Amino acid sequence: MQDNSAKVTILYTSDIHGHAMPILYGPNEPADIGLTKYATIVKKYREENDHLLVLDNGDLIQGTPLMTHYVKEHMDKKNPLVGIMNRIGIDAGVIGNHEFNFGTQVLSDAVEQSEFPWLSANIVDEKTDKPAFGPPYIIKKLDNGIKIAVIGVTTHYIPNWESPEHIKGIRFDNAFHSLQKWVSHIREAEKPDVLIVSYHGGFERDIITGEPTEALTGENQGYQMCQEIEGIDVLLTGHQHRTLTGRINGVLVVQPSKNGHAYGEVQIDLMKSNREWNITAKRAVVQTLDQVESAPEILRYMTSLERSTQNWLDQPIGYIEGDMSIKNPFEARVTKHPFIEFIQNVQMDASGVDISVTSLLNNSSEGFSSVVTMRDIVANYMYPNTLVVLELTGKDIKDALEKSAAYFVLDENQGIGVNPTYVEPKPQHYNYDMWEGIEYKINISKQIGSRVEYIHYHGKQLKADASCHVVLNNYRATGGGNYDMFKHKPVIREIQKDAVELIRDYFEKHKTVKATTTENFSVTVE
Repeated sequence: MQDNSAKVTILYTSDIHGHAMPILYGPNEPADIGLTKYATIVKKYREENDHLLVLDNGDLIQGTPLMTHYVKEHMDKKNPLVGIMNRIGIDAGVIGNHEFNFGTQVLSDAVEQSEFPWLSANIVDEKTDKPAFGPPYIIKKLDNGIKIAVIGVTTHYIPNWESPEHIKGIRFDNAFHSLQKWVSHIREAEKPDVLIVSYHGGFERDIITGEPTEALTGENQGYQMCQEIEGIDVLLTGHQHRTLTGRINGVLVVQPSKNGHAYGEVQIDLMKSNREWNITAKRAVVQTLDQVESAPEILRYMTSLERSTQNWLDQPIGYIEGDMSIKNPFEARVTKHPFIEFIQNVQMDASGVDISVTSLLNNSSEGFSSVVTMRDIVANYMYPNTLVVLELTGKDIKDALEKSAAYFVLDENQGIGVNPTYVEPKPQHYNYDMWEGIEYKINISKQIGSRVEYIHYHGKQLKADASCHVVLNNYRATGGGNYDMFKHKPVIREIQKDAVELIRDYFEKHKTVKATTTENFSVTVE
């Protein structure tokens, strides 16, 4: 290009969730995913582009057995995902909500080990009133004088999901209002030629029609940011695990899937006139990692930890007598399944209470075969949830069951189907709960909010003012999934071991577990 024109390329990842290696750990099969492959892409782009910016948009360090094993056994070493990003040479990262899952020490260590800044303008240290983990933005000045600003913001909904001890002393300011303030400041004080926002959050509305796609809780504010904040050129998003590109109010938007399946590529053309650079065109595409070779140097870096992880995963932990495999995840939610009963029993055993709540976390869960390994456990329970015992009223339980009952709709044949809002724009099957220790009936033919026909506890109708102790995971206990009835309820007990440890402990106590079902609920159409 001539001296008065230039092209800036931005590569970015989001929601990597610990996927360093090109492998699916559950079936232990190779896959076209992971940072070892992405490293090859970045190297190629560096060779072909004079002006390249490489970013990560958060939810980097949690999500695979590799990272669970690292946190449990190898914390004396550098965080492997940080080590890879250092070797790739990214310009900045953004704090994601899952960065807090292992606690602030793991996150703080990761930030300290990074050779790049972690941006999040709205995550603030309560004592200092300053950004808790890094600067709110960076300025990148290219050798031709082009000045690029990158601001990082994070969904402020984190306290609705995270264990309080993991976010103690941290304040999560409203992402929209924080971004509005920082965009105005940067435009006035820094006068960048290009302003990029890297937002670990997504879109609350359809990006074309503007129609709401979810309850407007503030978890996702991308559409509002584009419509109401002047001065944003590109909005990089994530959190929802969607694959999309488009424009909202002239702002180029993109979201690059999840788990290292793909990356976002943004191209910005600029023209220099009267000593000022102006954007003449901008475009975005989501690129997959299909058929990309892994970078040998990254594979070598990961060899020791990967070998240790595989050995850990293949350890037999316990045995199942009977059938605890999941062949149809929908059926496992409509009728009682022995794997769900097993999880409920683990939670009740760990907590000492007789009412438990859990969900089938993922449609890829296959349950347990006759021999259970650590690989089976982490494949079925992929989140580092801890447990909380709440004191709930009968009304709270009724409200929660009605919330869960909204997961179902009547299909075209008047049978039971899944509510589309739990599938698009983001699968949320984990927000349908099943209960143990009570008996209840859900009638899908009735209106949402009036579907629970009865709730019995110890053989009697559960009264609205009854007081019950209920065990559930920390995500749900804080109201995650818009279960507002659980917010701010008395906490009776907290079990700090995560679910993987609790399941392992249960097998140590009961080496062989029988696959059983207690038919305590029904989902019907009448």
